[in-house]
Amino acid sequence: MGNCLSSSSSPRSIFRKNIKPLPIETMFKLPSPIPSWPPGEGFASGTIDLGGLQVCQISSFNKVWTTHQGGPGNLGATFYEPSSIPEGFFMLGCYSQPNNSSLFGWVLAAKDLTNDPSEGTLRTPIDYNLIWSSDSSNIKQDGIGYIWLPTPPDGYKSMGSVVTNTPEKPPLNKIRCVRSDFTDLVQIDTWVWGPGKATTANGINVFIARPAETGTQAFGVATGTFIAQNSGTAVSISCLKNVSRNLSAMPNLNQVEALVQSYSPWVYFHPDEQYLPSSVSWFFQNGALLYTRGAESTPIPIEPTGSNLPQGGSNDGTYWLDLPIDGSAKEKLKKGDLQDAEAYLHIKPILGATFTDVAIWVFYPFNGPARAKVELVNVSLGKIGQHVGDWEHATLRISNFNGELKSVYFSEHSGGSWVNAAELEFQNGNKPVAYASLHGHALFPKAGLVLQGNGAIGIRNDMAKSKMVMDTGVRAVVVAAEYLSSPVIVEPPWLNYAREWGPKISFDTAEEIKKVEKFLPGTLKRAFEKFIKGLPNEML
Repeated sequence: MGNCLSSSSSPRSIFRKNIKPLPIETMFKLPSPIPSWPPGEGFASGTIDLGGLQVCQISSFNKVWTTHQGGPGNLGATFYEPSSIPEGFFMLGCYSQPNNSSLFGWVLAAKDLTNDPSEGTLRTPIDYNLIWSSDSSNIKQDGIGYIWLPTPPDGYKSMGSVVTNTPEKPPLNKIRCVRSDFTDLVQIDTWVWGPGKATTANGINVFIARPAETGTQAFGVATGTFIAQNSGTAVSISCLKNVSRNLSAMPNLNQVEALVQSYSPWVYFHPDEQYLPSSVSWFFQNGALLYTRGAESTPIPIEPTGSNLPQGGSNDGTYWLDLPIDGSAKEKLKKGDLQDAEAYLHIKPILGATFTDVAIWVFYPFNGPARAKVELVNVSLGKIGQHVGDWEHATLRISNFNGELKSVYFSEHSGGSWVNAAELEFQNGNKPVAYASLHGHALFPKAGLVLQGNGAIGIRNDMAKSKMVMDTGVRAVVVAAEYLSSPVIVEPPWLNYAREWGPKISFDTAEEIKKVEKFLPGTLKRAFEKFIKGLPNEML
């Protein structure tokens, strides 16, 4: 199961002249070798038992067919079949990836543990259907590509397709179908390729497949294969399912700590950032107050662990936290304390416990005012965007087969995005770099400006490196890992405070907008007013 890449010869080349090397021709590897993890039950053992079906993760491939146009970046895509499959394991489907990034993918191979030749967990298909061929396509390509869907026996389902560069059907023993009770529903995820620069209703489109349900209580298992959609109709494939709900591949606490030390993100703050993170206890100890509706004149100080905060219940507006009343204490608390800041970790099984998500939460006492870009003019939005108590997070997604970091989620205001490891910036070995936006603290994988809006008008997210940086692994605290039976994680009382972490700030939005418009010429005022009306209510 090593990392290797070879190319199958193509019978016909339509596009070979003056081809620049594609990014996908380089296989991605983490900057540093994956360490040896502390001992444990099944984490990073190379295989996972789904209850009679054993699976392993394959990241070595043979190239089958490449197209040089269409898809993300209009660079085309490459289709592969897995190689170096261990003895006793079988291919479940081919892999495809856009050409605009280094090769970073994987697929699962499976082994039947039932030893039942008639009703085992794996069977060969009974035939193939040709889903699509590039033979008549006017695209830049190496050879001709053919996508075949296996026809499963009764009671079995296909997990993926076979891609060839010849018109003959693949051998029936090329791939395996999976018994239906070990399968689950899938849905399309990210777009891999189509002949155009974007998806279209007509023609072929290829998407990564993922389980339809992906929460911590869902047991669908991603196989890494793709869904081919021809003229808007997706071929019928499934994903795997952890039928035994086996959690033995999840890391123990010692392994979690090792993972965090290996992959904890470095968060860089903008050179002009005034509002830095702190620990929750520092926030409480330096004057944060608990308010109760009906007794607003008598707020109470909060214990360092939050032990006197109301526990549970619903966020009904009865309680909220706020800054100190004293002006100097208030300003001190707003600025936070980077040296005291902690990262709070929630460890969760995902994708049928074949992956581990490490959610890394960071607390900021205060979120600063938003800034807007209106054509060439940059303006502060005054009180708009300000609030007390700002939680931000990044999530590491780690393979339970070998402990390798596969992707990172960056929270960005009310949304966020997953970024594959191949697209990340790293520092100090395998630690991904994140950039916190100025004042708003949304996390992004790259420095620069991200404008949230339309055209040249929007909310500014400014990211840059400075001497202010937080290695989230230095003061990391595991506060939740529900799957662990031992040792029991002691949750701090504040974790069960399910109310507002700051008051609802009331101000005259129209007045704040007028202050901004004083600096704008007439044509920009109208465009700015239209933009403001489209902002989310939570920002206003």
